[in-house]
Amino acid sequence: MTETYEVIVVGGGTAGLSAALVLGRARRRTLVVDAGEPRNAPAAHMQGYLSRDGMPPAEFLAIGREEIAQYGVELVRDTVVDVTKGEDFAMELASGRTVRARRLVVTTGLKDELPTVPGVAERFGRDVLHCPYCHGWEVRDQAFGVLATSPNSVHQALIVTQWSKDVTFFLHEVAEDDLTDDDLRRLAAAGVDVVPGQVAGLVVEDDRLTGVRLADGTAHAREVLFVAPRAVPQTGLLQRLGAELNETPFGAYPVVDATGLTTVPGVWAAGNAMGFSEQVVNAASGGYRAGATINGELLMTDLDAAMRV
Repeated sequence: MTETYEVIVVGGGTAGLSAALVLGRARRRTLVVDAGEPRNAPAAHMQGYLSRDGMPPAEFLAIGREEIAQYGVELVRDTVVDVTKGEDFAMELASGRTVRARRLVVTTGLKDELPTVPGVAERFGRDVLHCPYCHGWEVRDQAFGVLATSPNSVHQALIVTQWSKDVTFFLHEVAEDDLTDDDLRRLAAAGVDVVPGQVAGLVVEDDRLTGVRLADGTAHAREVLFVAPRAVPQTGLLQRLGAELNETPFGAYPVVDATGLTTVPGVWAAGNAMGFSEQVVNAASGGYRAGATINGELLMTDLDAAMRV
């Protein structure tokens, strides 16, 4: 049996819940399909969201689910395994359920692929971090390390000096020759120590990071390690629908207009599904904008159809 909705939101993170909240309040029959794999799950708190600074991400999402339920929005824990586009959109879910909708909002986000250094994945979100804007205040003035995975890691090493003046840049997979003269001058001006050599692992004592160990056996005392994960956009659904993607240094993301509308009519994207740097507050805004745009577009489409009768 196929169930029909006006809008299906794929992804139940901040962007998806925000879009669903707007659509539910606009009295649109809406379904949220949530795989339950939020990108910020490893983090104990989220920062920089005005009025919600420091709130645990899981608590934030739980409140969002309660809010959309008040407006009749249905949320299911499931994944989309296939989608086709005809006069509307038909989706097959992993549970075997088939659902249809007139419009789609894709908020499937991205996944972080971490460097394969022993200990990094286990401590990610605790004392192995990636975003100083998300976590810098909480670890300010501690001994920072930055793990280089590409020459672009220089930028990360320079940025984190705003939160600590004790920063060591471990070149790891980057050769000194890969750094430009400007890179080296900026690092020196910022007081960043540059350490060549492969990083073999972390030193952990009493469940806290105390150092970074190189392949030659030497260890450097550090309390925090910043890394730059490889961003892997979850765009499979958009690709199956034929959405145009734009290649960036952080992966391929859909081409969208100011409202999040992709090149596929009737399909919007929001949150990290449309860009690498979308923080929680940006994702909430993008979901809101997509939801409001969809409601207005459906209304005008139906009125135009009624005038033709």
